Amino acid sequence: MFYFGLGLLLGASTVAFVAGVLGGVVQALVPASVRLGALALLAAAVLARETGLVSFRVPENRRLVPEHVLNKGRVVGGMQFGFEMGTGMRTYSPSAQPHLVLAAMVLALPFGGTLAAGVGFGLARWAMAAASMAHSDDGSWTAAWHRNQRPLAVATAVATIGSLALGLVMSA
Repeated sequence: MFYFGLGLLLGASTVAFVAGVLGGVVQALVPASVRLGALALLAAAVLARETGLVSFRVPENRRLVPEHVLNKGRVVGGMQFGFEMGTGMRTYSPSAQPHLVLAAMVLALPFGGTLAAGVGFGLARWAMAAASMAHSDDGSWTAAWHRNQRPLAVATAVATIGSLALGLVMSA
């Protein structure tokens, strides 16, 4: 689990670094009112999606990390698996929230904020995997997740949007 978590952090931090660099260009060229307006519309759309008011697909790579990655050993396989999950490039995306955070990285967050958001994403993804693995093997974790999926999605969407807003206020 340690190497998987380390891989998650490295993958998410890599995406955050690239988004921060790209964001520096976008933020220098596009007026703040346009960027923040677009981000507010995206936040409203994500909140509406997570509450079930609207339904739309989000970009995702509809496949899992190949099983042969795990055959590379605990260290290399675990780190590669985590890195690929941390980038979000080789996994399903049940939520639009990571897409909102990525948009915030490009449209509004200062470079340091993008790195903090990347670390936060990696840690959150690790916490979910760790909680799932620590639970029993009888399928009750999945059943509990499905029973509580909507309230958890709404709560985390509100927390995500609130954290982004707080980060923007603090960096202003």
